Amino acid sequence: MENIVIAVDAMGGDHGPSEIIRGCVSASAIETGVEIVLLGPKELLNRELKLQKASGMVRVEEAGDTISMDEEPAWAIRNKPESSIVVGNKLVKDGSAQAFVSAGNTGAVMAGALLIMGRIKGISRPAITVKCPMRTRDVYVLDAGANADCKPENLLDFAIMANSYLKSVIKISKPSVGLLSIGEERGKGNELVKEAYGLIERADLDFYGNVEGRDIALGTTDIVVCDGYTGNIVLKLSEGLVLQVMAEFKAIASSSFLTKLAGLVFRPGLMKMKERLDPDEYGGTLLLGVDGVCTICHGSSTAKAIGNAVLQAVNAVRGGVVEKIKEDLKGKPQLNV
Repeated sequence: MENIVIAVDAMGGDHGPSEIIRGCVSASAIETGVEIVLLGPKELLNRELKLQKASGMVRVEEAGDTISMDEEPAWAIRNKPESSIVVGNKLVKDGSAQAFVSAGNTGAVMAGALLIMGRIKGISRPAITVKCPMRTRDVYVLDAGANADCKPENLLDFAIMANSYLKSVIKISKPSVGLLSIGEERGKGNELVKEAYGLIERADLDFYGNVEGRDIALGTTDIVVCDGYTGNIVLKLSEGLVLQVMAEFKAIASSSFLTKLAGLVFRPGLMKMKERLDPDEYGGTLLLGVDGVCTICHGSSTAKAIGNAVLQAVNAVRGGVVEKIKEDLKGKPQLNV
């Protein structure tokens, strides 16, 4: 695909615009043929670009307003048409950009994508997709927080969208799909899980069946589907556990002379593990189900995270994930059957 343009909310997050711009400049050095459009006050961003001695295909487009983290999302989208989040979504909607990346107000980014880009026809609700790098394989969990309350057909859509994404972008020919439950047996789980099981098993998917929480860490399936309430708890628990485990290793390694020596031996391996589990390595999460590529980053994202989020968005565009989802929806099981 030629002329890929990625719109980036330069004012979003805790460290904008300097860290955002630094990340975009880094991504531009890797993807030299991709144009990155920074959204925010033009004078401010151009000054920052000059300070960073930016080169490559990075330019600025005016977006004079911002949406703060504590503003009500839908209200802000409707009442702040010149905000960086609204402008970014509009650029994707009218075809001026192929993807939008933001570390701003998550609710506003999702609301903007829904209200401006719109949903893909046939998708009931979009879902946040999170990559969990495990030892045996990367596991993709969705929904990770976009929908606290779900219906069985929502979980079916999540499974189809994740399958399309892994096939088109990650290049896994036959991704396996697991349904998160409290037991592996078909009859286990609440009514949502039981009904979703019957829908997903009829779809054209490599459906493994129910998986438990530990199966995420074991890498039992490529995809784990759940409602957003559960998925967000899984995500936050995983993040906390990684931080705690690394802190425990550090404390043990510095507790005595012998453990300090042992720590020197294990340090290279531990650093590789830390790098693999570092959320900044993959940058952001894709909002699947909207009619365009939308990548949502954590509010505390560093330049490294932003740069990787931009690269992730580029890969999603090149992989044609939106078109693949639309194509795969043609084989979706009918709910009234």
